[in-house]
Amino acid sequence: MGVDYYKILQVDKNATDEELKKAYRKLAMKWHPDKNPTNKKEAESKFKEISEAYEVLSDPQKKAIYDQYGEEGLKGQVPPPQGGAGGASFFQSGDGPTTFRFNPRNADDIFAEFFGFSSPFGGMGNGGNGMRGGSRSFGGMFGGDDIFSQFNEGRPMQHQGPRKAAPIEKRLPCSLEELYKGTTKKMKISREIADASGKTMLVEEIIPIEIKPGWKKGTKITFPEKGNEQPNVIPADLVFVIDEKPHSVFKRDDNDLVMTQKISLAEALTGGYNVHLTTLDGRVLNIPINNIIHPNYEEIVPKEGMPIQKDPTKKGNLRIKFNIKFPARLTSEQKAGIKRLLTQ
Repeated sequence: MGVDYYKILQVDKNATDEELKKAYRKLAMKWHPDKNPTNKKEAESKFKEISEAYEVLSDPQKKAIYDQYGEEGLKGQVPPPQGGAGGASFFQSGDGPTTFRFNPRNADDIFAEFFGFSSPFGGMGNGGNGMRGGSRSFGGMFGGDDIFSQFNEGRPMQHQGPRKAAPIEKRLPCSLEELYKGTTKKMKISREIADASGKTMLVEEIIPIEIKPGWKKGTKITFPEKGNEQPNVIPADLVFVIDEKPHSVFKRDDNDLVMTQKISLAEALTGGYNVHLTTLDGRVLNIPINNIIHPNYEEIVPKEGMPIQKDPTKKGNLRIKFNIKFPARLTSEQKAGIKRLLTQ
């Protein structure tokens, strides 16, 4: 295959667009010639290889030709697939078939396009650095304030380069059962991505979201830079915000679970019965009630609430409230009997 672009970028053949960008960002910053004044020739060579590898692998058309025919295909020695795009051209050779010719772009141009500025060191140095086609000099800047030190993994600070798009927030409704046990939800998103030439295409992606036991409403899960890709804009972060679906039996109060049990006045006064319920993880509980139940009474069942987010082995409490059903009317005999019993 000749030059191994995958090996140069240190990625596998199934690398995503995001992985390619991350690899280029890391290697271009490491091998930029002005960051390697003591071994500038080697750095220039590696910088050019890295840029060429990124240009090919980040462009679907060029990548398809390279994967099928190798470097020779990019040089026009074999017929190409249909279509043509940025940095590549088709030409007629005599009366023969149309063949493909790959013209690598200037490595500094790719660098400047990737990091969002056209000439950050414009006018600060002299002459070219010996790479294909000559290039703007980046010389002289690494002796004092190193501009690369102002980058976080190669991303410019907000005032230096492209602005960051505002986060996109999406509600993620979860049942109490899911928040009790934990689960993985798969969310389908659509977004526009751009290739090295700036062309955009709509892609769909499945994002797995791991819900941890005990997570609360308002918990945020952030997927960095999953928004649309646009020129000179760092894609927005995609933020999922946990919401709780209403439950037929339980309400959540911080780490506690609260339920309301209907009972008669006679049961409230005499006790001696059980509350039967099914927990959020499917267990059946029989809770004996032996106390006299007054309107504000709560039966506390320890450690049968929600898992505590910081330590899911611990749980809040289950609090049982009571809705006492009073009789609509009493006969004279019943009134007399109750009076007699309660005044003894």
